[in-house]
Amino acid sequence: MIFLQNEKTMPFHGKIISLANFSAGLECEITMENFDNASVKKEANVYFGGKVTSRQITLPNGDVKTLGIMLAGEYEFGTDAPELMEVTAGSAEIRLDGESEFTTYTAGQSFNVPGNSKFFLKVGDIFDYVCSFLK
Repeated sequence: MIFLQNEKTMPFHGKIISLANFSAGLECEITMENFDNASVKKEANVYFGGKVTSRQITLPNGDVKTLGIMLAGEYEFGTDAPELMEVTAGSAEIRLDGESEFTTYTAGQSFNVPGNSKFFLKVGDIFDYVCSFLK
């Protein structure tokens, strides 16, 4: 989260972003729409008979992400490293390992998944996401 105080623009990844739609002191999340100069792995990651697919990208700074899509269904994934999941379209109900309740996440929201754990998803339609592998 970025805390804005009486600013009209701000630099963000080499670009100037207008803050005209934000009030002073408002917390907001700014996300990138493109990943410039990324290396894309050709082979897709395919899970659950093709109902979940993703492609791995590596950014110039070495950060690794997957860009994926899930069709309707219920899924369980395990993690090695901590992950940040950003919802880019659609919605899903998510339950982290050790929690008893599902929480709904929609486009523009994100959630963190601890390393060496599991998370469970219920997808009603299409769920588009970016997964960042945290260090």
